[in-house]
Amino acid sequence: MFSFLRAEPLNVGAEAPAVTATTETGATLNFADVYQQNTYTLVYFYPKAFTGGCTAQGCSLRDSYEALVKKGVAVIGVSTDTVETQKKFKDAEKFPFTLIADTDKKVIKAFGQSGVMFASRQAYLVKGGKIVYADHKGSTTKQAQDILGFLASNP
Repeated sequence: MFSFLRAEPLNVGAEAPAVTATTETGATLNFADVYQQNTYTLVYFYPKAFTGGCTAQGCSLRDSYEALVKKGVAVIGVSTDTVETQKKFKDAEKFPFTLIADTDKKVIKAFGQSGVMFASRQAYLVKGGKIVYADHKGSTTKQAQDILGFLASNP
């Protein structure tokens, strides 16, 4: 009945969307450039900055950031929060990675989300422009562990 509300999330093997978006600094980021410049790119989505689950998800990645970087992973966090909110969130939680202010919902729609409200909690690992790992269940406190575990079992 409401099929327009059900978007199809991307799955392993799909082309990673080569979208551009605005970072927490107000700069434009081209996702395709990030994919090319890194062995892996983790694009993770969260509904709203400064909420419990979203903070836990980001902090999981922050706390394991060095281990992720050693594996060649660049991290990009995406929500529909404004540039100003994303900057405050990044500063408050000391996130060492880029946050995207997807206020026009271009990125979440490109990754197969409906864009009706907030971003759904999902994560995608990209290698060579293709999705090699997709988390549609919405990991929070174990987001980094999940990615590092995948990388350990898929060298």
